[in-house]
Amino acid sequence: MSDSWRCLPTRLAVTLGLAASFALAAGRPDVAAKTGGMTLVVCAPGYPGSTAEAQPAMDVFAAAVAAGAGWKQGDLGAVYFETEKPGVDRLAAADAAVALVALPFWLEHRAALKLAPHLQAVEEGGDAVEAWTLVAPAGVVSGAPGLAGFELVTISGYAPRFVRGPALGPWGDLPADVRIVSSNNVLSAMRRASQGNKVAVLLDRASAAAVPTLPFASKLQVVTRSAPLPVAVLSVVGDRVPAAKLKALLKGLTSLETTPSGKLALAGVRLTRFVAADLAALARARELFDRAKE
Repeated sequence: MSDSWRCLPTRLAVTLGLAASFALAAGRPDVAAKTGGMTLVVCAPGYPGSTAEAQPAMDVFAAAVAAGAGWKQGDLGAVYFETEKPGVDRLAAADAAVALVALPFWLEHRAALKLAPHLQAVEEGGDAVEAWTLVAPAGVVSGAPGLAGFELVTISGYAPRFVRGPALGPWGDLPADVRIVSSNNVLSAMRRASQGNKVAVLLDRASAAAVPTLPFASKLQVVTRSAPLPVAVLSVVGDRVPAAKLKALLKGLTSLETTPSGKLALAGVRLTRFVAADLAALARARELFDRAKE
């Protein structure tokens, strides 16, 4: 099994080969920050691609959204971060008006950054809501108490309350001594679990779909799945998008799938469309998150 497997899934990650074909200069600063426009900040901690590598696709994406909104060039820029802190820091800047972030990030930072949800992104091959899957050594874990003393590895581990709350809370309270580890190297973690180590792995949809293909799959067991949860949330940051512009912005995003250039821009960030935010689902996730302990 190639190490490239551990990069799955690539939700919100940039398709770098496609991005390169746009022939824009990698590492270019986002245009909006230079021209006084607004910036859309994309943050997906743990997923592939770097800010510099992603910038060509971000430029194309921002241009397509601006065109759909009826705005002129430079009114909207976009930038991507694959780690949490740089994303948080960038969203603190005055021009960072829109955030497209993974659900754990949204739950962790929604209050401090004043992230008001409006849309959800749908990834290629996925849906706006998806389940998370917990995998452990076969025959070892039958309920949440069975994870006592375990290391729990997941790409969402930077937000422990997401793991203990929305993802696994309805299954049962995790023992206090479960050690939640943030890592995208889930292949290595599952190999260790298959060898009988006290390791469990919480996987998103695309990674979970690949489990049956592993040569050691028979030594692993799916012990629980979460209810479907929103995947990626598009929010306005505070009051940084004037009311007069918000309607046009949302139109620009939701109309991308209707034009060839919009579809190409979506493909560059491995998305297929934007849909209205499921506010009820987000409220349930928020309630479980807020009740969970670190």
